[in-house]
Amino acid sequence: MLNTIDLDKIDVTSAPPQEEPGRQYYFMAKCRQYTKRFVAEHGRCPTAHVQNYGCQMNARDSEKLTGILESVGYEITDTEEADFVIYNTCTVRENANNKVWGRLGYLGAYKKKHPQMKIALCGCMMQEAEVLEKLKKSYRYVNLVFGTHNIYKFAELLCTALAQEGMVIDVWEDTDKIVEDLPMERKYAFKSGVNIMFGCNNFCSYCIVPYVRGRERSRRPQDILREIERLAADGVVEIMLLGQNVNSYGKNLEKPMTFARLLSEIEQIEGIRRIRFMTSHPKDLSDELIEVMGKSKKICNHLHLPLQSGSSRILKEMNRQYDKEQYLALVGKIRKAVPDIALTTDIIVGFPGETEEDFSETMDVVRQVGYESAFTFIYSKRTGTPAAAKQDQVPEEVVKDRFDRLLKEVQECAFRRAEALTGRTEEVLVEEVNSQDCSLVSGRMGNNFIVHFPGGKELIGTIVNVRLKECKGFYFYGELAE
Repeated sequence: MLNTIDLDKIDVTSAPPQEEPGRQYYFMAKCRQYTKRFVAEHGRCPTAHVQNYGCQMNARDSEKLTGILESVGYEITDTEEADFVIYNTCTVRENANNKVWGRLGYLGAYKKKHPQMKIALCGCMMQEAEVLEKLKKSYRYVNLVFGTHNIYKFAELLCTALAQEGMVIDVWEDTDKIVEDLPMERKYAFKSGVNIMFGCNNFCSYCIVPYVRGRERSRRPQDILREIERLAADGVVEIMLLGQNVNSYGKNLEKPMTFARLLSEIEQIEGIRRIRFMTSHPKDLSDELIEVMGKSKKICNHLHLPLQSGSSRILKEMNRQYDKEQYLALVGKIRKAVPDIALTTDIIVGFPGETEEDFSETMDVVRQVGYESAFTFIYSKRTGTPAAAKQDQVPEEVVKDRFDRLLKEVQECAFRRAEALTGRTEEVLVEEVNSQDCSLVSGRMGNNFIVHFPGGKELIGTIVNVRLKECKGFYFYGELAE
């Protein structure tokens, strides 16, 4: 349906269909009427800017928004001084919200001089009741507000916002609906994210995601496979399977299917040469998945396995549902099955009640595992989560000291593991011309390390053999292998 529908042939004088995605294509056709009138009046296409905040799930959602805007006739621009601006928001941390409020202030001033522009907000931040109240009270110039559960309705909501003045708000508390076959504009021609599931059931005590993304719901395997087959036919060689917890994929399907089995079926698709996935929760990482990873010829030798803390006591307070010993045993299984795997992780420092002994346990795990890299975070109170209500918050100066020590340890471990690769020849997917030196191109190895080496733009999208000449810690300089 995605590649065959001609919007100009849709009869918009009839009532809109009730079934999806036909209903959204109907509203895309109606939006296209607006853009055609705009061109006639202004002698140019209307411009649109999609600003993405947050995770790779959000980035994939932004590709959907961009695809719909392009389909209806907007010209995508990289400046906020556009006819239509949409912010796809994140709310994992309070400062993510603050960034949006700051940019909205700028847009408000710009809109006073350009009153015909339209401003839209969507994403996780919009699922918070206090955010909606603040928007209605202080940001009345925003035209469209919707959340995470009804992003598939964007064309319909856009049509409404274009046809009327004032603020359109359509935020759902939850949904069990997944709509397939809507337009999408990929950022890269040769690689793509693929949503396999939405939502989260884990309720870690510090995390707002289950409250704003809703409960887990998995896409049907046949829809996922069909999308990947289309991507492969379009020249994509690497896919990233996306979900808040991909390891729990398939549990809520009418016919349950494991993530490991899904991976095995994806492996059979011709043209796909690399498979990545994230995020992977330790509590759901099965022996079956480890076995599939060990035998696979396409799954990249990189696994992001969030630790969050090395203290079993703190892990229990976080509601992570595993302890230090279980995590280390899991790492041992993975390393045995995939000896050259690169492990990366997330770690939070300063969770309420964390003692120096707890922190030492985290440092011990870092040393035992030897991560290739780690995203380290200072704990930040997130209103609406159980951890934010805890009284035993760790003093700022103590947290800062621990964070600095952890960062130093992570960097030293990562450098040792990376340096051991120097001199090897590895396959690299070339992604872009280097932004600092146009005589170089940059790409990624299967283990996710970045490599810069001499080459031209004709290499972009190809997988080439590169000899690693010099390690710079988190990246390498190399040269094309003979």
